[in-house]
Amino acid sequence: MAFTSTTTYVATEALKQAVNAAVTLQRPLLIKGEPGTGKTLLAEELAASLGTRLITWHIKSSTKAAQGLYEYDAVSRLRDSQLGIEGVENVANYIKPGKLWEAFTADERVVLLIDEIDKADIEFPNDLLQELDRMEFHVYETGETIAARHRPIIVITSNNEKELPDAFLRRCFFHYIEFPDRETMQQIVDVHFPDIAPKLVGEALEVFFDLRQAPGLKKKPSTSELVDWLKLLMSDELAREALYQRDPAKAIPPLAGALVKNEQDTQLLERLAFMIRRKGR
Repeated sequence: MAFTSTTTYVATEALKQAVNAAVTLQRPLLIKGEPGTGKTLLAEELAASLGTRLITWHIKSSTKAAQGLYEYDAVSRLRDSQLGIEGVENVANYIKPGKLWEAFTADERVVLLIDEIDKADIEFPNDLLQELDRMEFHVYETGETIAARHRPIIVITSNNEKELPDAFLRRCFFHYIEFPDRETMQQIVDVHFPDIAPKLVGEALEVFFDLRQAPGLKKKPSTSELVDWLKLLMSDELAREALYQRDPAKAIPPLAGALVKNEQDTQLLERLAFMIRRKGR
């Protein structure tokens, strides 16, 4: 297997090598990078390119590692026993398989995405070490062992909200998705909008990268936000004309709500525009 760019996803050479290395080593692929750089989309495209199923485990701050294995609903079992419902003696009826169970018991090799692992408690990654190493786990309530029929390809994403434990990092193949340069971004835009006017792309990329370089910006606009902005510009002729005739002294671009996502950054850009106007006098 060799992962390459697809018709809907532009992968750099470094990213392709990382995916293929992780698959060869049979290690989880840990992907970090700015929000909006395509970490989650990578797993979707990898599954599509392999023609296999994607199983996604979205991690929240309250998520526990054991939930990825299974959950035992003791409360429902107690309630059913009080009501005299049939089947209550079979504990398996009250076991809910988690995402790892689903991936391990799949009839084919699947892609398992553990999305935003850094949102969980610091112990969460360590609690998965044995299961990810051995590709099996024990169900204490039933006494059975769930072992992987086919070793899944595991993609783990992180937004760097907190550091991950060293023991966990040792078991992963790591790759950081660098923010696309202008040439790569042009390729990404071409994938999403093959018929877009070159003039519009050129002007939009100019504004986009200028925004990202603005000193003190709290949240830099991401790739996904650029795609949204271009979609709006393509459907709004007045906004396109405003972009073409933009004045450097007006730092807020048309339809800026697609790119600038908080009032601090809006105020910062307005101050920068004011400074440019003062220098021009």
